[in-house]
Amino acid sequence: MVKNQLKWAIVGTGTIANEFASQFPVENASVYGIVSRTKEKAQAFAEKYQIPQVFDEYSELLKEEAIQVVYIATPHNTHHEYIMAALEAGKHVVCEKAITVNKQQLDDAYQLAQRKNLYLFEAMTIHFMPLYQKIFQWLAEQNLGPLKMIQVNFGSYKDTNPNYYYFNKDLAGGALLDIGVYALHFTRWFLSSKPTEIHTLGNLHESGVDESSVIILRNKENELANISLTFHAKMPKQGMVVYEEGYVTITDYPRSNKATLTKLSGETVTFEEGKSEQGLQYEIAAISDIILNEKENPYFQYSLDVLEVMDEVRKQWGLKYDFE
Repeated sequence: MVKNQLKWAIVGTGTIANEFASQFPVENASVYGIVSRTKEKAQAFAEKYQIPQVFDEYSELLKEEAIQVVYIATPHNTHHEYIMAALEAGKHVVCEKAITVNKQQLDDAYQLAQRKNLYLFEAMTIHFMPLYQKIFQWLAEQNLGPLKMIQVNFGSYKDTNPNYYYFNKDLAGGALLDIGVYALHFTRWFLSSKPTEIHTLGNLHESGVDESSVIILRNKENELANISLTFHAKMPKQGMVVYEEGYVTITDYPRSNKATLTKLSGETVTFEEGKSEQGLQYEIAAISDIILNEKENPYFQYSLDVLEVMDEVRKQWGLKYDFE
């Protein structure tokens, strides 16, 4: 084993799990094990990405002492159960977004992680893209005045076939938990504090999950945010952060490497940082660094704040999953 290199295990063999596995190894992390619902899928996955260990059951994976970090890439409705089991087994956890279905589940998981002295992360690429560090640095150096408004869009055309989780209520489908979580994390990262007012209108699909929605937020600083989501139409993944004397526009914000800053005078500054296709690699390396060097996790509070918003939004829609 390479010194100062964490051994990760992957749970699930879907699209995002494949993309995640393709980003290994990085200097401080390698993927050691894989488990799926069927051993055939896990073996094929292991061969494709040269993963040393294939496990028949999740419980067997958790007993493997060599594994230090468990990455969960399964449907939303399974996240809480898998997170709690991994933490109980003494493993650090990185879970795909939305990290849990509701804030109560995340509170439970966080308390367990604290008791076990373990790390718990949401796999939110926005926090790890180098572009955002450059944006925050630039904003700190400029004098654009107070933040006034954030506008964020995300539209994705998904199949309504219930065999896929997108519109399957039993699997905690819907736009909010799948793509809305990106828009809300983007929004919360730029807001000075968490929202105190939440207003929303949503259209529910006949399957019972949310198809399209608008969400309006305001915090104690009177900063406003307007979020538009749809799960059955294309819409640019664009975020705009508006200050009194200028604004920042970021396209494809979940893994963006380019931003344009426009001042009140009309002057524009465009810069690039990082590579979009390496978004998960940045995520793996940064999380591994935090764990190896026992640093504070600066991102977890955002996950708590975002889930608090999502709970209230679903409450206003009257959307509750049967297993909650």
